[in-house]
Formats: sequence, structure tokens, C-alpha cells
Amino acid sequence: MNKEVEFQHLGLIDYQEAWDFQEQLFRKVIEVKLSNRKRNNPVPTPNYLLFCEHNHVFTIGKSGKSEHLLLDQQGLTQNQVKFYQINRGGDITYHGPGQIVGYPILDLDNFFTDIHRYLRTLEEAVIKTLADYEIEAGRIEGLTGVWLDHRPNPGAMPRKICALGVKASRWVTMHGFALNINTDLSYFNHIVPCGIEDKAVTSMAKELDIKLDLNEVSQCLRNHIASEFQMQLNIPND
Repeated sequence: MNKEVEFQHLGLIDYQEAWDFQEQLFRKVIEVKLSNRKRNNPVPTPNYLLFCEHNHVFTIGKSGKSEHLLLDQQGLTQNQVKFYQINRGGDITYHGPGQIVGYPILDLDNFFTDIHRYLRTLEEAVIKTLADYEIEAGRIEGLTGVWLDHRPNPGAMPRKICALGVKASRWVTMHGFALNINTDLSYFNHIVPCGIEDKAVTSMAKELDIKLDLNEVSQCLRNHIASEFQMQLNIPND
């Protein structure tokens, strides 16, 4: 099993450009897996972890409902936000500046072949990152993502701080997660986030009442992902 993972931070990048790059790496990994069937001595399949930010964009997964987008084309144009229907699981979400969006392109044969465990492991890395900033977070049974006020409490509204939506084929993953750090939360008013109407959305900046250093949070998060997956990250210039 190859636990080496090439890490790249793509910076602020157009959503379509990042999606095309994901697809390119995704196909590369699958092609290696398929060619290994014909080899007497299989070669290791590569793994990648991409971090980036996007300009304002709404994306909706295969199981999403179009009515969860509350803007028409004119509204999208006025708010300078793009919209994509994509091939991940999950409903609608927002990406924009001030988020860390993570795209792991992993061959799970190198780690563990269990999609539910994969999602929970990504969530755990986010939960531990938030704990480093003294934000208590957790899960809500039956829902993906990371939440604040996740335990039943009549006086508190659960608030999502990180959304997840993935695709997997032949145990190779793509798409991933979006952690709200310094995010402009007003954009979530234009959608029903993840199709859930009775819960709210938050960010690290809102919870801590300070603006955070994205690079610092990024380093913390990537280290927790590496630890949770027991991967060896290859980081350029690091």
C-alpha cells in the first residue's frame, strides 16, 4: 500500500479549472489501477490532496434538488456567483473566498476500502483542527459534515461549519470538503444549504469573533488529515 500523498495548495482558483484538474488526477489514478491488472509487478497508485479557495460558486450534487437554489439566473449574475451541477454526492452548497476547500484524490486501497469510514475520518480531522482553536464540534447522526451545538439542546441551533460531498469509483475518491473560516456567510442565504432547512451555517471567524490566518489553519488541517489517514504528505518547499 502506498501511503505517500502529494499535497498541492492551488490558491484562489476557478471552480471549473479545479474540477478539471481533479478529473485529470482521478483518471490518472484509475488508469494505473487498471493497468496493474496486466502487470506481473504492479506499480504503486498515486494519491493527491488538493487545497484551494474558490470565487463565489454554488454546486449541487447528484441527489440535490434544484429548488434548493433560491436565485434565478439574473440573481446569480447580480451576486457574481456561478452555479454547477456536479457528479458528487450530497445536495447544494456554497464555496467562496475565506474557505479551505479540500479535494483528496486517494486510492482507498492504499488506506481502507470503506466510504463511510472515509467520510468519518475526514470529519475527525476537521473536528481536531477546530479543537486546536478551542471550538467544540462533532457530528449529527444521519448527516454528513461537521457541526457546532451538535448535541440535542432545546436552546441551541445546530450550525454546520464544514460540508462534505464526495465521489468514488474503483475505490478512488474525488471532491471532498469545505471548511468555513473567514467565509461570507450571507451567500448561504441564497440556498437551502445541503438541503437542510432547520439548521444554520457558521464559520470559525464568526464563532471566535476574529479573522483567522488561512495559511495557519490550512497547515493545521493538512497535518490532522495526514495523521488520521496515517499518510505521508509530500509538500513542495516544506
